[in-house]
Amino acid sequence: MSVSQIRYRRLGYLALNVSDLERSRDFYTRIVGLVETDASTPDRVFLRCSEKHHDIMLVRGDVPGVKRAGWQMESREALDALKAQFRDIGLAPRPVGDLECLELGIGEAFRISEPTTGVTFEFYADMAELPPFEPVHTAIQRLGHIVLSSTDRPATETFLLEQMNFRVSDRVENVVSFMRCFPNPFHHSLGVGAGTRNGLNHINFMVSNIDDIGRAYHRVKANSTKIVYGPGRHPPSDSIFLYFLDPDGMTVEYSFGMEEFPEVGAREPRLLPASLESLDSWAAVPDPEFGKHGEFERMAEGNPA
Repeated sequence: MSVSQIRYRRLGYLALNVSDLERSRDFYTRIVGLVETDASTPDRVFLRCSEKHHDIMLVRGDVPGVKRAGWQMESREALDALKAQFRDIGLAPRPVGDLECLELGIGEAFRISEPTTGVTFEFYADMAELPPFEPVHTAIQRLGHIVLSSTDRPATETFLLEQMNFRVSDRVENVVSFMRCFPNPFHHSLGVGAGTRNGLNHINFMVSNIDDIGRAYHRVKANSTKIVYGPGRHPPSDSIFLYFLDPDGMTVEYSFGMEEFPEVGAREPRLLPASLESLDSWAAVPDPEFGKHGEFERMAEGNPA
């Protein structure tokens, strides 16, 4: 099998460790606008903004951050190609047990520890579907992306490019690489930012119109939720954005609009200068708390898949 056979459908879901499950459940439903599903248990909460089984899973944990990021592959063949690729380079994919797959609403799956940051990635081809998502107060379109902080951004980018068949859409020089899980068309489903720690920078939800951004601005302020960046417009993706903090200080973004790439004939990545203007056309300055909280949970040892 070749790397070209590794093809993705989307960023599937994010599992977040939170210090207070009830507090975070309230935030992600009442403030963000996700809907809880019947699959929740006393120790974890399943939330969705799509027809999928879940887009976010909240897990009770001592250290807030990312438990794992799940990627939905285009097909079972693409899943097998990725597993073979990891084995070829000496990684040991860990299978997800049948019972856990059933609880997660997914088909056969495996996980790896991404070698440059330690973040856990999960891969699967199938996820159960529910009735269409009915927005509460915000017309959320989808879970959009996750941005990681890496102490070795070039190495993380190289691994994603060469071993996982991601593509670079744009770079801000020495600051961040915006990457898409090919052939998903959106400008980025993963970002890799230069950081002093390996950890979460932010998670994103894409909304349907600019009014969703405006209403969110006033809603989060009215609920004493800290805004850490924006409103503004990102030059790389042309997205209107607003960033705010969840109860554990993790950064959450709403964005409206994003450049889309064709599978064939996509433009070349741009290299933007390292400046505030490369990140926001409206010259907003991020708060010092922006992107500073959220650790990566290390993957438990197990038998390779």
